[in-house]
Amino acid sequence: MTQTAIPYLFMRGGTSRGPYLNRADLPEDLDTLAQVLIAMLGSGHPLNIDGIGGGAAVTTKVAMLSRSDDDWADIDYFFAQVSVEDCLVDFKPTCGNILSGVGPAAIEMGLTSAQEGETRINIRAVNTGARVSATVQTPDRQVAYAGEAHIDGVPHTAAPVALQFMDTVGGATGAFLPTGNLIDEIDGIQVTCMDVAMPMVIARASDFGLTGYESAAELDDNTEFFARMEAVRLKAGALMGMGDVSKSVTPKFGVVAPARNGGTVATRYFMPWKTHPTMAVTGAQCLASCVLTPGTVADAPTPNERPATITLEHASGQIEVLVDYDPTGNGITINSAGLVRTARKLAAGHVFIPASIWDGN
Repeated sequence: MTQTAIPYLFMRGGTSRGPYLNRADLPEDLDTLAQVLIAMLGSGHPLNIDGIGGGAAVTTKVAMLSRSDDDWADIDYFFAQVSVEDCLVDFKPTCGNILSGVGPAAIEMGLTSAQEGETRINIRAVNTGARVSATVQTPDRQVAYAGEAHIDGVPHTAAPVALQFMDTVGGATGAFLPTGNLIDEIDGIQVTCMDVAMPMVIARASDFGLTGYESAAELDDNTEFFARMEAVRLKAGALMGMGDVSKSVTPKFGVVAPARNGGTVATRYFMPWKTHPTMAVTGAQCLASCVLTPGTVADAPTPNERPATITLEHASGQIEVLVDYDPTGNGITINSAGLVRTARKLAAGHVFIPASIWDGN
């Protein structure tokens, strides 16, 4: 045997895609697991030519599922971000877009049963401890992929997957504001460091000489901006108690600007070494929380209603986040955040890796 076959589903989840795997079909040891995922995705080449990755950070993501032993959850979701070119795997963050496909994938894999009409699946995000309820359309107890829901960044409509995120505060750092401050100044740039669903460093686009309305391609070509941003991100990571983050995709970085297309605020999100073509679901929750918290860099009008709908303008359109929160003396308390995404099964079968990396035992 020269290759090891691993069963997989290949799915689009939100505006990302990648393999969805049964955790039981993979090595337990994380170092070996990382090598398996690197080989599977083809990390180490800009086109991922020797794997099933797509040459972009949004297409080199992996979901690993198992039945949960948690009293609340049905499914455990373990996420891995595989780098495109650097042969690195980051198990620290989670991904809300890929999570959009977890419910459908769990049913397809036989890890949970579909109900008539729609099925609610409680998911524990293993990486961060967040709890997420996903409602999947299941007419005739089968996952429905066709539908009329549209999300910006995906060309066609599909069946909606409703997500409700809970326990998202401090998953990586233990605190809503990891530095203890609403605003910190790093290298002359004012930033808000916040940990809601995803630890982030958020700055005003104008402080970097940006409008905040640039396309993803325009930003990716701005090497001077990326160098300045990365310097700020590394120092912010240390201030947030995350240590040396030079080889980690977290904390992520975001910039904000006044809305210009009817949204609450204009945003751009970084992964962090490339511009996200749309918006991360986890990042959207953190940015929405930043908007709702008085005294941050967001400088956006705060809605009066609770729960509040925050509309983030991104590089490919908009995303809405429904945030249930309570104001406190010096900020807010996040109860939950809701979003609607879509997912689609693209392929199923076996993906092969060299047996020299892992023989399947």
